[in-house]
Amino acid sequence: MRNHEVTRRQNLLDSYGNIAEPGWSRRQLQTYRRGDIKAPAFRIKEWDYYLILNKDFGLALTMSDDGYMGLQSASFLKFTDQPFEHTETIFNLLPMGRLKMPETSSCGNCLYRDDRLFLSYEISNLPSGRGRRRHLICNFRNFYHGKSLKCNIFLDEPDMDTMVIATPWNRKHAFYYNQKINCMRASGKVLFDGRIYRFNPRTDFGTLDWGRGVWTYENTWYWGTCSCDMDGHSFGFNIGYGFGNTRAASENVLFWDGAAHKLDDVMFLIPGDHGPDPIRDRGKEGKRRGGDGRDAIRYLEKWRYTSSDGRFEMDFVPIIDRRAKIDRKIICSDQHQVFGKMSGTAILDDGRKIVLKDVLCSAEHIYNRF
Repeated sequence: MRNHEVTRRQNLLDSYGNIAEPGWSRRQLQTYRRGDIKAPAFRIKEWDYYLILNKDFGLALTMSDDGYMGLQSASFLKFTDQPFEHTETIFNLLPMGRLKMPETSSCGNCLYRDDRLFLSYEISNLPSGRGRRRHLICNFRNFYHGKSLKCNIFLDEPDMDTMVIATPWNRKHAFYYNQKINCMRASGKVLFDGRIYRFNPRTDFGTLDWGRGVWTYENTWYWGTCSCDMDGHSFGFNIGYGFGNTRAASENVLFWDGAAHKLDDVMFLIPGDHGPDPIRDRGKEGKRRGGDGRDAIRYLEKWRYTSSDGRFEMDFVPIIDRRAKIDRKIICSDQHQVFGKMSGTAILDDGRKIVLKDVLCSAEHIYNRF
């Protein structure tokens, strides 16, 4: 059955190191254990990525252990006046599990420290069992032209639905276990270039992209995310495709006041792009595309989104293309994370229509070979 929902607690991997029950869920019902993986340690990828957005500025933080390479990074973005973005990344050789990334998103702290970067994620409980609070601290020396970047941010995560997907590849021991937590109200501040940027929990939100798995060598994926306040209601979405065999389920979900509303396939229509089709490529792991025509894609022109079930129809007007490209032949990463304004309609499970008008969102198209 398409969009199979996993509803019982179980181990993520079977005794052969493959996903026991592919599909999506609202919580982390499947237990990930690094020790259950049958692939070698240099192929295991584990990361926690946070994106926090205000209508005028944003911050992204990444802590990752990708087997033979670690990437710890921070991005600062401004969307008004003169749009600006800058990313700094620290590479680590052969971390191979030394970062000790937690095996669940609900508890366990993350810490990275060297002579230039201090990055910490801590989780605590909100009062009266109302959920969790995530505390993010970053101090990045010489982040941009000798200037440091500092942040102290809190994300409140109520007891709510999320998007969890357990996706296999058509190769043994390869899998992708991913959770997106949208609509976490953000407070705190960022210090950069002599200015203080403050997040307001009434209007500003953070998103967690939590991923664990063993990938194939070459992959393309698309991902879009949004969290916003609509007259006191929280609304968000997670959309994407391109990773693994998605025959069991898509990762497309709407969120309204903490409840998930499942979508089928959503297509990203980017000017000049002729990449994977999420319907045509179900079960085929998508069409891999590297340098063949990617430079012809016009990321800063208007995108469109359309869905197979007619429940997600949007236009996306880009503001910034945060591009990062590394090409070492054997290792290659070509990333376009685009920030802009979304307008259109989304339909909840009960038929209610949500209308967006110029809501700040993030959308990305990534090609990796490593």
